[in-house]
Amino acid sequence: MTPVEEFLQTLRIEQGASSHTLAAYRRDLCRLNRFLSQRGVSVERADSSDLSAHILDLKRHGLSSRSLARHLAALRGLYRHLWKRRILGRDPTELLENPRLGRRLPRVLSQREAASLVEAPCGSEPLAIRDRAILELLYATGMRASELIELRLDGLDLRAGFVTPMGKGSRQRVVPLGSAAAKALRTYLIEARSGFVRRSDPGTLFLNRRGQPLSRQALWVLIRKYATAQGLRGRVSPHAFRHSFASHLLERGADLRAVQAMLGHADISTTQIYTHLPGEAIRQIYRRYHPRAR
Repeated sequence: MTPVEEFLQTLRIEQGASSHTLAAYRRDLCRLNRFLSQRGVSVERADSSDLSAHILDLKRHGLSSRSLARHLAALRGLYRHLWKRRILGRDPTELLENPRLGRRLPRVLSQREAASLVEAPCGSEPLAIRDRAILELLYATGMRASELIELRLDGLDLRAGFVTPMGKGSRQRVVPLGSAAAKALRTYLIEARSGFVRRSDPGTLFLNRRGQPLSRQALWVLIRKYATAQGLRGRVSPHAFRHSFASHLLERGADLRAVQAMLGHADISTTQIYTHLPGEAIRQIYRRYHPRAR
């Protein structure tokens, strides 16, 4: 087994890394391996100058700061793993600098836009019923795209009004469901889902026409289709629902810690990016809660 494959296996088994993270790391480390091969250096024998040259090469090819940051995370993880296994005497990534990341505010739908988007799929066709359930669930829970497509039937409790997604690092959390999402999901389960099942049921909540779990690409296409139909400008992604879920809760006075728990953020600083409330929302919260605001 190569050092890269051993590292990825460790990530999967010991740290519970998602398939999406593993695929991204594999691409990044394969690119590193190709670069080092051209220099006549193996992964185990590369030093900080080899790795710096690789990062410089990535910059010349136009990689963004965020892509570089992810690439560096893969490199650091690999070489820290090799150092801990005593394959290397020193970690060559110690002196590599992280690229500076600007604070990019997430794309947030207005409450009216979010409502029009989740209500866009209409009719009694199985696909429309499924798509309505998907959009309602994304907006109702703030789930990540990977969490939604991997959600299994036993992770849904409509009677109690909860969903239990599996987050990053195999961390499970419980998120409440609103009545609109619960109704859409109940309709999907009763009237549509069985029509997608083929020879055997994979147990995944959302299926495609072939009876297989929905892919990330299919989810993106689905959302773009309805966003375009509703005339929504700009890039509307699965993550836009997550951003909107958090922002709309905070705009209406929700506690940041509660939002952190529902989003599944390990660090509250990640949740704080959603605190960019519109001026009017800030004024309303101030007038409601400050003892001398009136």
